[in-house]
Amino acid sequence: MKYDLRAIMTRAWRIFRKAAVTFAEALHRAWLSAKAEPINAARIEAAKAEAGVTEEVNTWAGWKAIGYEVIHGSKALFQTVLIYGSKGDGATYIGSFFGRSQVAAVAVEE
Repeated sequence: MKYDLRAIMTRAWRIFRKAAVTFAEALHRAWLSAKAEPINAARIEAAKAEAGVTEEVNTWAGWKAIGYEVIHGSKALFQTVLIYGSKGDGATYIGSFFGRSQVAAVAVEE
């Protein structure tokens, strides 16, 4: 598997500046994150198939990052255990996923 070294180094610098750790530790965490991405993607697809969801899904933060907000009162379509590589210890967390039908575009103020 090929890794995007530029993205890994960029992430390492971001972790280094934000987490107040040595650069070696930041680079280690960036590599863990890169290696966790395909595993997390497979877990998401498996959970999505198991839940019978066919629409586009993302986490609350993921939708927010691309300019959408989850409609108040919406319940997650499914949850799955994901690897959080940025902590450097292989920690896991439960990600909750919302469908495209549960979000609305954020109004832009001018």
